[in-house]
Amino acid sequence: MKRLPLIVLTGPTAVGKTDTSIALAKAVGGEIISADSVQVYRYMDIGSAKITKAEMEGVPHFLIDEFEPDEEFNIFVFQKLAYRYMEEIYGRRHIPILTGGTGFYIQSVLYGIEFDESQTDFSYREELEEYAARYGVEALHERLRLVDEEAAGCIHANNKKRVIRALEYYHQTQHKISEHNREQQKKESPYRFVYFVLNRNREELYRRINLRVEKMIEQGLVEEVRGLLERGYTRDLVSMQGLGYKEIVAYLDGEYSLEEAIERIQKNTRHFAKRQLTWFRREKDVIWMEMEQYAGMQELLERMIDVLEEKGIFL
Repeated sequence: MKRLPLIVLTGPTAVGKTDTSIALAKAVGGEIISADSVQVYRYMDIGSAKITKAEMEGVPHFLIDEFEPDEEFNIFVFQKLAYRYMEEIYGRRHIPILTGGTGFYIQSVLYGIEFDESQTDFSYREELEEYAARYGVEALHERLRLVDEEAAGCIHANNKKRVIRALEYYHQTQHKISEHNREQQKKESPYRFVYFVLNRNREELYRRINLRVEKMIEQGLVEEVRGLLERGYTRDLVSMQGLGYKEIVAYLDGEYSLEEAIERIQKNTRHFAKRQLTWFRREKDVIWMEMEQYAGMQELLERMIDVLEEKGIFL
């Protein structure tokens, strides 16, 4: 069976994915599916650096503004909806472009990674949640390290959701989730894909991150977070654990000053970008696009089109 074409465009936060994705979509007749774990939520615009309607320039986007901040959105939901939207895009004889910085989301679609959500033991999940609340996320992370050191090395302690999922998997199956993921990664993709990773030198990337955070504050991030709290969205929601949101909530709760909140957002975002790059370096068949090597967007775009033609995306 002929494999359908798929373009992946990713990279660390603040690298320039939004502008590049629009230019690429317009050039190839593509439609964009967002692989972002926060932009999917309504009212969370500034802190997620969400693309605006004007910035879309008429390019169709999916998984933007589709969920309330207190609705469940996870890898299972993302994968199911992404496949549905891809089918619709193929039906219009267009090319799906999977764009965003959540590497695990991208991997789940690209290789059809199988998840078993049905066996979840909610009592065990509650036990783990209580343990984290009592002893802290670092202690929970250490529990994962004891049963699956490889998974603990890949999952940050602050990513409580994924730490719990890994512990749940071991509890249910007595097998390590790292081994399961490795087996899944051996799968061949059913798509004829090109996987672009945008990158910049570290100094420039960190400068862009710091400036972006300052701009978010100027645009009204504090007011956006205050508005979310006034709507009844509490700080314990998964959506409110997103970068920029949790720090501003803590500031509004009087835990530290606005200046410290800004510094924390910048620092945590730089660390997040570093983890994103680590993830992408582990992925196979990726094409790194070093932004400094191109004089501007047109030159970058021309190179990407050349690669797509070489890989037979337009066949």
